[in-house]
Amino acid sequence: MTTSCALRFYVHENRKLHGILLYEWLLESAKRNGVHGGSAFRAIAGYGRHGIVHEQHFFELAGELPVVVEFLLADAEAEAMLARLRAEKVSLFYCRYPTEFCVLDG
Repeated sequence: MTTSCALRFYVHENRKLHGILLYEWLLESAKRNGVHGGSAFRAIAGYGRHGIVHEQHFFELAGELPVVVEFLLADAEAEAMLARLRAEKVSLFYCRYPTEFCVLDG
């Protein structure tokens, strides 16, 4: 059995890398490198290390809310993804934790 983990990144929805939204870049980069799936989730409210709370209001301009991008992958795939991000010199908060995943065929 391969050891696996969840790799979760927290980004602002308007943050870009190489001209595209960072959460889109993360998903595309993972896909290009053989990761079988990933998801991006937009928050309705949140705050980070600076303590500024951002929340969605009807008239608020988009772009300040957090997006969580998550992957369930083998530890080696996680290491490769983190190495690519280091090579890109991306400043980014993430968490990584051990997990177990499988597919049920009913």
